[in-house]
Amino acid sequence: MVRRIFSVGVMFSFLIFPLAAKVHAQKSDAPKQASFHVKNAFVVKVPQGAHTVRIWFAVPQEDAYSVITNFNVTSDHPVRYDWDSWNNKEGYVEVHNPTTAAINITEEFDLRRTEMRNKIDPSATRPLTDAERAALSRYLQPSTYVIVNDQVKATAAQIVGGETNPILAARKLYDWTVENIDYWVKDPDHLKASAVGSTEYCLGKKTGNCTDFHSLFASLAISSGIPARMIYASLLKPTLNGMAVDGSYHCWIEFYAPRVGWIPLDASLANIYGKRFTLNDKNKNLVELTTATGYHGYDPSKINYYFGNIDERRVVWSMGRDLMMQPAQDDGPVNSLPKAYVEIDGKSSTDFSRTFTYKELSASTSSGAE
Repeated sequence: MVRRIFSVGVMFSFLIFPLAAKVHAQKSDAPKQASFHVKNAFVVKVPQGAHTVRIWFAVPQEDAYSVITNFNVTSDHPVRYDWDSWNNKEGYVEVHNPTTAAINITEEFDLRRTEMRNKIDPSATRPLTDAERAALSRYLQPSTYVIVNDQVKATAAQIVGGETNPILAARKLYDWTVENIDYWVKDPDHLKASAVGSTEYCLGKKTGNCTDFHSLFASLAISSGIPARMIYASLLKPTLNGMAVDGSYHCWIEFYAPRVGWIPLDASLANIYGKRFTLNDKNKNLVELTTATGYHGYDPSKINYYFGNIDERRVVWSMGRDLMMQPAQDDGPVNSLPKAYVEIDGKSSTDFSRTFTYKELSASTSSGAE
């Protein structure tokens, strides 16, 4: 079979962040930058007798902090590109009556990523107006696993109290989440994450992974009238530089404050760095692989850092939950798209693998602290 190569010679102009935050960069501490060559390889297994295989795969999203160049996809079958219901650009492959036991898709690109470094000023914002609430209504809606019920509403009200300033209210929710939830990698013998990223699981078990953390935060924020959206990415860890592994994924939250814009936060990494726990043989590798910049022990300054700032070692794949794909999928909304979504004869399949490899092209520059 002849392998076709599909190239894009210009940078993607993705509108993943339609409302840029009007926050003030710290002049005395400029943002860091880092550059990487990234390779993302998918192998989709095809069961005997399959008639139609459909594959939607995440591609790198370009925004104010990410510049993508030299994007190239190698595939056994033609690839098309489109946008899903959350305006994520995605790749799509459809194969009828496949004759091979696997379908291979490999994407490569260069990334220059800038640290999201902001100084958050609560006095710069105010409560949302009715018009703003209507315009941002999609970011105030629950989803399948980001739920809003009486327990969530009561918890949010107790945490926020009477605070109406969205930045101050979001900080209360953030601090409560960091303090009361523990990342499962700290104690893998007794803690674990949910399989889907669940508010209900995280609130009930007081543990989880990044998606559990941020599902809970999103539910608490929505209950408090604060628009929120989840960003899915991969961490470009120094410890995995040049290694061919899955690499999993990581996510964080952006919440909206009037007159300021979208403000990022990462409660799960703040929890790793900013709360004391014992490092041992059972958790040390998991903890290291969970971080973006490496774990060097307890560092409470990270709690302040990750409220408004995001390190430069990340590649963004998508935004949002309960995605409707284009062309439309058959088996219901897609929970999220940090890797790929596959349907075989109209039914969702998880029988695929992803090998994620990256090589740092330049070390982080500038003096931005974390």
